[in-house]
Parts: sequence; C-alpha cells; structure tokens
Amino acid sequence: MGGGPAGSAAAYWLAREGHEVTLVEKKEYPRDKTCGDGLTPRAVLQMTDMGFDFDVPEFHKITGLRSYAGDDLMLELEWPEHSRFPNWGGVIRRRDLDAQIAMLAEKQGVLIKQKTTATPVIEDGRLVGAELDSGGEKTLVTPEVTIIADGSMNRFGRELGSSRRRDYPLGMAARGYFSSPMSHDRFLESQLDLRDSSGATMPGYGWVFPLGDGTINVGVGLLSTFKRWKSVNTSHMLNDYVATAPEYWGISEESSLSRPVGGKLTMSFSKSPNVGANWITIGDAAGAINPWNGEGISYAYETGRIAADHVSKAIANDDLGLLRRYPEHLEDEYGLYYKMARIFVKLIGYPSVMRTLAHTGLRNRTLMEWTLKVMANLLDEDDKHMGERTYDALAAIVRTLPVK
Repeated sequence: MGGGPAGSAAAYWLAREGHEVTLVEKKEYPRDKTCGDGLTPRAVLQMTDMGFDFDVPEFHKITGLRSYAGDDLMLELEWPEHSRFPNWGGVIRRRDLDAQIAMLAEKQGVLIKQKTTATPVIEDGRLVGAELDSGGEKTLVTPEVTIIADGSMNRFGRELGSSRRRDYPLGMAARGYFSSPMSHDRFLESQLDLRDSSGATMPGYGWVFPLGDGTINVGVGLLSTFKRWKSVNTSHMLNDYVATAPEYWGISEESSLSRPVGGKLTMSFSKSPNVGANWITIGDAAGAINPWNGEGISYAYETGRIAADHVSKAIANDDLGLLRRYPEHLEDEYGLYYKMARIFVKLIGYPSVMRTLAHTGLRNRTLMEWTLKVMANLLDEDDKHMGERTYDALAAIVRTLPVK
C-alpha cells in the first residue's frame, strides 16, 4: 500500500521473484512530494540494482557536499570511495523519481492501481484484506501478505496498531523551488549555522540541492530534540534562510517558483510494531528516516527490498511466522547506527552545541571526511569497528548535558 520509494521497491523485488503483486497509489503519477529530492550513494546503489536509467534528463549527478557554518567557514567534500557504494549521488524531483521507479516495477509484472485508496479490513484483530476505492468503485482484495508503505501519516498502519515512539526524534522540514544560475552545480549544499535576517542563531539546518535544469530545491530542517521546536514555524525559517543564503544561488522572492511546503520526518525506526501476522511496514511508515541527515529515500528502497525478501521466503516456505525475522534484520542492519544517531541529535538539539560542532568540524578536513561517511552511513567494513566506541563517547557527552 503506497507507491513511493518503499512501496515501489518492495513491489519490484517481489515481482522479480515471481510473485503476483498489486501496488496501490492514492494519487496519480507524476505527483509532487515534500522532499529535498537529494540522493546519496546508498540510494544510487538501490536504483542501479533496479535498472534505473541515470541518463534521463531529469536526473542531475552530484559529486559531493559543500557545508557552511555562517559566512566565514566553508568546506567541500567529494563523496567517499567505498567498496560497495558508488562515489556519486544525484538530485531528481520526487514526481519524476517515483513515477520512473513505479514503471520499473510495472515492467516486472506489478499491477499498479493509481488514484486508489486502501482501507484495512480487520476481523478479530487480524488483517483479512483491504478495501480498494478507485473513484467510488470499491473492491475487496485479500492478499496473503500486505506490505504497508503509506508514509509518515501511516493511516493504514495506525488501524493495525502501529504508532510512533514519542521519545524518539521527529523532524520537521519545509522546502521550495527557485530558479538559479547555479542549477548545474555538482555539490549538495548545507548550512550548519543558520541565522535569521538580524544575525540571530536559529535551530536546525538549511540546504540547497541543484536540479540541473535551471532550478534548485531550497529547504530547512529542524529536530524535535530542540527544546522549543513546537513553537518554530519552518516556513518562517525558510524565508530567513532564503534571505541569508549565498548570493551566487540567486535566491529571492522573484526567483521563487513554488510556495513553501512542509512535513514531518519520522526517524530512527520510531514506528512499531513493524510486523504483524500477515503484514509489514516499510519506509516512512516504519519511521526509517536516518536521524543523522534526514535522508529517507535510500532507507525506503532498502527496507522495501528487505521486506520483500522476508515476504518471499515466508510464502515459499508456507510459513508467515518467518515475517517475524524482519525486525531482527532491521536491528542487525541499522540498530547501532540509529542508536548513535539518537544520541547525536540529542546533542545538536542545543543550538550552542550544534554551532560549536559545525565551526570546529569545518576547520578540520579529516574530521569532516569521517563525519560525512558517518552521517551518510557510508562507513566501509574496516571503519565499522569504531561504532561501539563512538556510541560510548557520544553517550558520555550527553550525560553531561542539562535535562530538558
């Protein structure tokens, strides 16, 4: 249920294994989504494995990250070399990306139902099917397994008891599109020390992602670990960032191409349960977004693929109890990394800490190269032994902070 990155990936991999798959999408492709549109090497790997054509004009290749701390500190880093992931990423509008990945799933034999809503049919606490509503025409489907990929709102999953842990971080973001003479830049850009028009520090971070077609995606993000996050208006934050962004982007009210739109980012696998007797949640519906950097697309693809593998094995063995191995797989794959991230975002919930880390880090290229690897989850196998030590160090720092 859901035709975004997670749902389409799960559908693709299940169909490739020979299963009969129906993909239900509430809207009609192409449709817009509130997103930064940026793709890291992790996402590129998954897209490559699904046969995505990176030569399409909508895709703009990105070779690295440019980070700022205020106006005085800037550092450019190339994506790192890795034994598994490519050393490049990209930017493509979600309206284009999701439509093209869904087409790849369709080529594998997936039946796609657009402009269709799905409502769970529950009897005695068990999911027995879904009612599909296509423009008033309602049908009941009874799949052997339902994979739920209905995004952060998770309406389908909520009726099955899926809910968000309130002690886990939540992100808020807003973005808009602007015309820009720098649209063909090969770097993603982030501002780690946000200031408003008066020069006062703002919580959160800002980004500019070039699309290569004369436009850029400009946005801001904020974490719930900031004490007064509920009182922050991300649209106002975005306006302040637009007013203070580097002049070379040419960002202004006159260059604006769309009104700002915002949304919530469910992070760190904060949604649970993520498996039932005959269902699994993936992507944003499982809270799979990376708290380190707000990246969601690659984890949507990855969890969709992981879920498809477990569903396929459960069906092949005629044992849906094997679905219970899915959360164990997620823990093995992401557990320590997301555990570290939850501590890190608690740290940067203090604007003074965020500012200090940004200004210190950008003066040390070696440190920032390692930080980029960590935040984008691109540590190679030889680097992963540092995980436990990093966790212990972060935990020790957090224990010295005042309780909020």
